[in-house]
Amino acid sequence: MLDTVLRCVATLVVFLVLPLVIGQTEHKVMAHMQGRLGPMYAGGFHGWAQLVADGVKFAQKEDIVPAGADRRVFQLAPAVSLLPYLFVLLAIPVGPDGFVGQAIDAGLFFVLAVMGVGVIGKLMAGWASANKFSLLGGLRTAAQLMSYELPLVLAAASVAMAAGTLSLPGIVDAWEWYWLPWQLIGAFVFFTAGLAELQRPPFDMPIADSEIIFGAYTEYTGLRFALFLLSEYVGILVVSALTAVLFLGGWHGPLPDQLGWLWMILKTFALAFVVIWLRVTYPRLREDQLMRFAWTVLIPLALVQLALTGIIKVAIS
Repeated sequence: MLDTVLRCVATLVVFLVLPLVIGQTEHKVMAHMQGRLGPMYAGGFHGWAQLVADGVKFAQKEDIVPAGADRRVFQLAPAVSLLPYLFVLLAIPVGPDGFVGQAIDAGLFFVLAVMGVGVIGKLMAGWASANKFSLLGGLRTAAQLMSYELPLVLAAASVAMAAGTLSLPGIVDAWEWYWLPWQLIGAFVFFTAGLAELQRPPFDMPIADSEIIFGAYTEYTGLRFALFLLSEYVGILVVSALTAVLFLGGWHGPLPDQLGWLWMILKTFALAFVVIWLRVTYPRLREDQLMRFAWTVLIPLALVQLALTGIIKVAIS
């Protein structure tokens, strides 16, 4: 019982702390890349108080529920969008020898299934807001996630086929350095589809401010809006960690196994930096371009990766 409690507490601490670190990092990286002065000066040394100021701002804002909204669904939507990522973090291995919240035999199936639940929260927010822009944003979110879920699953299936297991610790144990060039296509597909599922630029059409204000989140204020933002940063952490586990060897690296957790964290934050870098670099895709990219580029690439994995596995056998 004590072991279970400690694992849950550790996962909760990671859930509450690391996404805030990623959010603070995004402030700084975007400030450097775009020449923004504010995030570099708030509070003095290197703008340390920027994230604190954002938290105070959200806490002070009035909590408003539109008169025509479905009140109960409107209030539950942020939690439904955020909590699936907490359950996913429980199954992601951080190091060897059981350094994981909960080892699950079909861990890969579990994390992909639970991540897909997050779309329900965004649909709830769009439908319950009694706002046509919110409803349009929610429908765009559903269409986008359903389109990009298929290449995400196909790319993950390629790794499971190569490792011969659906267990995430088992996949890391089976990983070899020569998987890097062999699974490179799958890594690109998985990471790109993960960005689209998070609605991160350039795949942020569901919240396109120039068209639909802020999509499903238009009517949200205060802490409920902050929960949606937090779910985005937790999503960055989850997608980066899963990419590191499936395609970059997780805790494998030049460090001893006892320090594998540190190597895993370094890989995760390197991928999170790429997510932020892409936001600063690329313009938003149009809705038709976004959907075409999934069906005509990512899915064929994922199928090519599956075929390549099957051929190599047969040849090795």
